[in-house]
Amino acid sequence: MIESMQLLYFIAVSVALTLLPGPDILFVLSISVSQGKKAGMATASGLCTGLLFHTTAAALGISAIVYRSALAFTVVKYAGALYLLYLAFKALKESVTLFSSFDVKETDVQLLFRRGIVMNILNPKVSLFFLAFLPQFVSTGAGNVPMQMVFLGVVFLAQALIVFFLVAIFAGLIGSRIMQIPNAGKYVNWAKAGIFSVIGLELALSDR
Repeated sequence: MIESMQLLYFIAVSVALTLLPGPDILFVLSISVSQGKKAGMATASGLCTGLLFHTTAAALGISAIVYRSALAFTVVKYAGALYLLYLAFKALKESVTLFSSFDVKETDVQLLFRRGIVMNILNPKVSLFFLAFLPQFVSTGAGNVPMQMVFLGVVFLAQALIVFFLVAIFAGLIGSRIMQIPNAGKYVNWAKAGIFSVIGLELALSDR
């Protein structure tokens, strides 16, 4: 089994990496500011649920297969980019009245949860990151290597969920004040669409 000190080091590194500006945390931040902390937490839950897919893929070596296949990697990458650009278009089309209240309906929560899962799964870089990151903390002499990777993936998921929830709560508080400004909803929509577009284009145009 993984040693306690090694596990603590893994958690510390994971928290630092989670806090770095990236697609996931920017996604949670923009949703939380525009639709409130409950929406942000639903999105964060979906994103972290998607990590289960990447953890399993890394443990089974599927990520390596995708990485070696230029076609498979490209298809997944562009599918993710198109999905994010679609979300940017949706953000521009959203009514300003959406932001008159931060009460998120149950159906909205489910939609945001599913949206988070899809966004995370369609980002092949997450699988490649797990494939490169998790083995650094695996001990070949500690037993079943795939199970160690799954365990580390679950630990990463847990800390990411906590970090994202805190970001959602903080951003939601800021957003509730921003939305008191006249016509703020329109500008937040534009900002959110811009963030989604940048993330999508970065994913589509970047190299492996």
